[in-house]
Amino acid sequence: MSAQAEKMRHPNRRGNVATWLPNILTYLRIVAVPVVVGLLIYGGEINRWIALGIFIAAAITDFFDGYLARIWQQQSSLGRMLDPIADKLLIASVLLAVTYTGQIQGLNIWAAVIILCREILVSGLREFLAEVRVSVPVTQLAKWKTTFQMVAIAFLIVGPAGDAVFEHTSLIGLIFLWIAAIATLYTGLDYFRVGLKHVIDEDE
Repeated sequence: MSAQAEKMRHPNRRGNVATWLPNILTYLRIVAVPVVVGLLIYGGEINRWIALGIFIAAAITDFFDGYLARIWQQQSSLGRMLDPIADKLLIASVLLAVTYTGQIQGLNIWAAVIILCREILVSGLREFLAEVRVSVPVTQLAKWKTTFQMVAIAFLIVGPAGDAVFEHTSLIGLIFLWIAAIATLYTGLDYFRVGLKHVIDEDE
């Protein structure tokens, strides 16, 4: 059968793949959350390395689901809703897990608090801004902030197991956590400024 005939026989094949594949990657990222948390809470060096592998795979899907949706021009409403939810679930849950296991202690807890509070604040602001039909584009700093968060969490996940290979693994994770917290605070204030402006405009 010729390629043209095959295309005529299955005209929507690529469209179907383009629609469901990015969403499948998002679903897998959500499924990864309890798996990574469970491995961390259960403990053990091997479990930490497995958790790191799953987390890295989940972080990679975070790039590819959006990338595939854009190049195939198949950004579904479901995908747009689930993608940020999956990101926040992954970051928040693993931050809480590594805090529970002792990777984040003392003053370093404030870095995690800043990140978690910002995510909650931005989620609320986005909901409000969506109601008034205002879109806030993602800045380059916000993209770097996400990268810093992912790097920090990766180092903190492997924690003591990584320290046995390279003694500064946990320290690097904490340094990146504070870098992410500072970037998070700045981008969060930027969102708050835009939201506050529209709140004032609505009340006038």
